[in-house]
Amino acid sequence: MKPNDFQLFHRLRVRWAEVDMQKIVFNAHYLMYFDTAITDYWRALALPYEEAMTQLGGELYVKKASVEYHGSARFDDRLAVALKCERIGNSSMVFTGAIFRGDELLVTCELVYVFADPASQTSRPVPPGLRSLVERFEAGESILEIKIGEWTELQLDVASIRRAVFVQDQCSALEAEWDEYDGSALHAVAFNALGQGIASGRLVRQHNASGKISRLAVHRALRGGGIGRAILGALVIASQKRGDHEIMLHAPGRAEDFYLREGFMTRGEPFIEAGTLCMEMFKPI
Repeated sequence: MKPNDFQLFHRLRVRWAEVDMQKIVFNAHYLMYFDTAITDYWRALALPYEEAMTQLGGELYVKKASVEYHGSARFDDRLAVALKCERIGNSSMVFTGAIFRGDELLVTCELVYVFADPASQTSRPVPPGLRSLVERFEAGESILEIKIGEWTELQLDVASIRRAVFVQDQCSALEAEWDEYDGSALHAVAFNALGQGIASGRLVRQHNASGKISRLAVHRALRGGGIGRAILGALVIASQKRGDHEIMLHAPGRAEDFYLREGFMTRGEPFIEAGTLCMEMFKPI
């Protein structure tokens, strides 16, 4: 096996607590590494696991886990844990995994999951939607759909995402999440393959022919997977298409590096907005 055989990688650094008296990673930890990578696999599919499985009407249970050791990882090694879905049966999903240190193959595994009723734990057929999504991901195809539209079209999805992210996760006041700009703004919503709204943002037209991006929100289980970047990119394109000469936003301090990587520049001095230290950032378009 080689790294380019895989679409999904979970990267980690070996911790002191994971090394045994032989000064190598204790064998059972490799299964933990693969299990952690499975979580990243669902994230890469843009599936918030709990909500997705509820909608699919089942749950995935491990039927078999086998590990073969080819080499040993040591404290402070940087590892790449790779996974791919090798095949999907009637009710089973078989994953092949590999752990690499650079290009060196250290460990391989086979994980067999069975899709089953969560109450009785009796097997059920893998839902067609999940089967199709996995096949598309493994083929390197797009798994997101981003819709751009008015408040009247996307209000329910936008409200649901904002409520989960800003009100429930960040403890903002519910009434602070809706304002007079929503009705005239252009909204973007990212949907996964199950039709679940998982991220949103809006574009407000400014008086000086510039656009302002705000209320960018991503489902907490899916952050760091590029979905926020996709929403941002869709709004920048929408702003460019309507003739704006610049796009700007107010970035919380924790998000400043993200926007810098996306080509935004800082302007002015930091300021407090809704109790958060922010920086105005802009991008000519």
